[in-house]
Amino acid sequence: MLPLPGPGGCSEMDRSGSFGPLAAEFQPEGKEARVMSEPKKRVLGWTLTEESRAQLLKAFPPRYPDIIADHITLASGADQHAPRPTGDSGEVIGRADDGEGVEALVVRIAGTSARPDGGTYHITWSLDAARGRTAKQSNDVIREHGWTALPEPAPIHLKPASWTA
Repeated sequence: MLPLPGPGGCSEMDRSGSFGPLAAEFQPEGKEARVMSEPKKRVLGWTLTEESRAQLLKAFPPRYPDIIADHITLASGADQHAPRPTGDSGEVIGRADDGEGVEALVVRIAGTSARPDGGTYHITWSLDAARGRTAKQSNDVIREHGWTALPEPAPIHLKPASWTA
């Protein structure tokens, strides 16, 4: 046995890499197992400045209980060496809501709302997680239900960013 700290207070690992009979007690199941086994994806995009987020929350009260309202995705699954996006401004130009728990604000950056991957630049505004809704569904809602243009674009300040999801 090799003296290595292990999960749940096990202190030794055998040469096979197992923590012995107690290891089964600590094996994740279901969603936990999927989360632990899926590699993290690097995401490129922009985060809203605190000031812009506060202004938008006041101008567009979220419809659903789970407020996201924090970023715009440029690309998911980006190469580790890909640079962060450029630019620090955009405009909210529309709103999408499927009436079933997903709400998004459509954004124009550098003159377009079209992302390079065919999606639409947006901010997942709010959702109803208790109904099984997720932020990943925002582009589907925009594509399947369309969006309503705002009477006037709302300027926003952004910070280029990258994160793992």
